[in-house]
Amino acid sequence: MSTAVPMDASRPITTTTLGAMKQSGRPIVMVTAYDAPSARLVDAAGVDAILVGDSLGMTVLGFSSTLPVTLDDMVRHTAAVVRGARRALVVADMPFLTFQVTAEEALRNAGRLIAEGGAAAVKVEGGASIAHTVRRLVESGIPVMGHVGLTPQSVNVLGGYKVQAKESPAALQLLEDCRELEDAGAFAVVLECIPAELAALVSRELGIPTIGIGAGVGCDGQVQVFHDLLGLGGDFTPRHAKRYAEIGEAIRDAVEAYADDVRDRAFPGDAQSTRMDPESLAVVEQQSKRRLRKIAGGEPRP
Repeated sequence: MSTAVPMDASRPITTTTLGAMKQSGRPIVMVTAYDAPSARLVDAAGVDAILVGDSLGMTVLGFSSTLPVTLDDMVRHTAAVVRGARRALVVADMPFLTFQVTAEEALRNAGRLIAEGGAAAVKVEGGASIAHTVRRLVESGIPVMGHVGLTPQSVNVLGGYKVQAKESPAALQLLEDCRELEDAGAFAVVLECIPAELAALVSRELGIPTIGIGAGVGCDGQVQVFHDLLGLGGDFTPRHAKRYAEIGEAIRDAVEAYADDVRDRAFPGDAQSTRMDPESLAVVEQQSKRRLRKIAGGEPRP
């Protein structure tokens, strides 16, 4: 258990809270969630921020990538997470092609995630090329978290899910992308699957918090996928993830035990059943027998 002094549990986390945490050196804890029950659990566990990631396409909806996720999907799942969370900052991903076309379209779409979904902020993938869009959103009152490195919405351009910015030209471009995002008003930036040394350098250079995933311990915080932490993603676990429980196995075992009980007629038992008043039951049984006799005698059914 952490020995760090706990923050005021009665006060909701805000974007400025995360900035203050960076300045004080307190690591930021972020976890994904996609529905009210998981949001309620991670919020109760004391995480600082919840990301409603478009990774729900793979973790919840069964797609092979994040690309099929729609804005309606994100609004619906964000609203569910907001209903489950009480204190953590809720950040919603902007899905593929909801912010890349024009800044004005991005503003309308981000507005839905805030107004309809209830998110406190949105996250966008990309660097310098979308800085003008980030600035437009921030100027309109929408907090923005950036995301550079391995950007899943660009998986077809990147050639798969692999570490980015390992060579100096790409590393320098990533650093410049982060500076551009900060200058545009982003309150934080996710660094995904980049070398740990580069992530630490970026974290020192920026005045805004960095949230790492597969980027080493030198970031100002970490984000992990709910399903990866709990063993709910099947046999595959990304290299950057650590399983803290095998909830998937526990769920499978529980459902198998339920199935066995049903087949053995051991469930439901008395504890899961209700009983009828004997006199009322006797009346029903008499009426049923009388009806069966009438049918057997050839009388038409009522």
